[in-house]
Amino acid sequence: MASGMLVERPGEVKLPRMDISSLMDRGEDDIANREAGIMALGEQYKKANQPEKLAQLIRDTRPFLSEISKAKAARLVRSLVDMLLDLEGASSLEVAVCQENIEWAKNEHRTFLRQSLEARLVSLLYDTCQYTQALALAAQLLAELKKLDDKNLLVEVQLFESKTYHALGNLPKARAALTSARTTANGIYCPPKLQSALDLQSGVLHAAEEKDFKTAFSYFYEAFEGYDSISSPKALTALKYMLLSKIMLKTPEDVQNIVSGKLALRHSGSHVEAMKEIAAASSKRSLARFKAALATYKEELEGDMIVKAHLKTLYDTMLEQNLCRIIEPYSKIQVSYISETIGLPQDLVERKLSQMILDSKLTGILDQGTGVLEVWEASTPDQTYQHALDTIKAMEKVVDVLYKKAKRLT
Repeated sequence: MASGMLVERPGEVKLPRMDISSLMDRGEDDIANREAGIMALGEQYKKANQPEKLAQLIRDTRPFLSEISKAKAARLVRSLVDMLLDLEGASSLEVAVCQENIEWAKNEHRTFLRQSLEARLVSLLYDTCQYTQALALAAQLLAELKKLDDKNLLVEVQLFESKTYHALGNLPKARAALTSARTTANGIYCPPKLQSALDLQSGVLHAAEEKDFKTAFSYFYEAFEGYDSISSPKALTALKYMLLSKIMLKTPEDVQNIVSGKLALRHSGSHVEAMKEIAAASSKRSLARFKAALATYKEELEGDMIVKAHLKTLYDTMLEQNLCRIIEPYSKIQVSYISETIGLPQDLVERKLSQMILDSKLTGILDQGTGVLEVWEASTPDQTYQHALDTIKAMEKVVDVLYKKAKRLT
């Protein structure tokens, strides 16, 4: 259920001759073989990245579902829908197929299957940025699942509720939903895919809320190992976040060590190269190289909203460092000279300098009339007033003690 930016779907691939009609025409006593055949055909469509044919297969199996038990039917539908969602390309087709199957489950009064499919729909709505609908469906589903005590499904829905709140910028609610998910997960066995998703979200929130990239890196590493063990494409996302954490911790030299590791070598490609280029720019404090990397690897870096947000923070930090390095030797300096040296428009440099002065990152005054920045020596605050207050408080205590002693004498 990852976003569509990681894998590009290839064109149609020809498959061996095997279709649903041949599977449906077999005898009544061959149900197990027909079920296996449907799964095999689904796997073929999945490997060939043919979502339309897989969606049609799900529709065509419905007459067969009435011939088998509800539990087997639910497992078969869930497996086929999961195959469709694992194609890493959340789109209107996946949403439509999920909604069709939910309606079918309602009409057939298959409550557990409906809840399972609605949980997958929540993840699809999140992937397609339909956050309001995702939260509404998640809230309705959570109320049902808590009554039934279906903990595995409960963890999935709470996790995607956390992701949705994070996407909307509501970090306290995202943290609360994730805490609920982890608490529920502690009492059950979590499959590697679900455990890795929990670790990944924990790392994302630590990085976003507390800027604690050291702890975030640990969570991303756990998520990477978990996803890699099941050969999930999400391992690449976790690896990118690991590299991003090292860059934000101002240790970009560690990036090369990580990507040359045995596990990471399997995931080499444009996404890893993009992070290596950002690490090199950060190491050299080169804004020009940083902007060139953003332009070259635009899809890889700006396609992921989490990477994009942290790279914006990194760019601002690098800009401030470069401005301080230029200004440092001078007490007065023309803004036009700073702009020319750093290679940025003058109005942008003026705004950044004003912001740095207001944030107390730079001591000085910006004379926009003459276009000059006057830098002052950093002075320690005068402590005379504070010392005077401390003396008065001490004298007050002395006078109180003397008053009590004088009162006892009289």
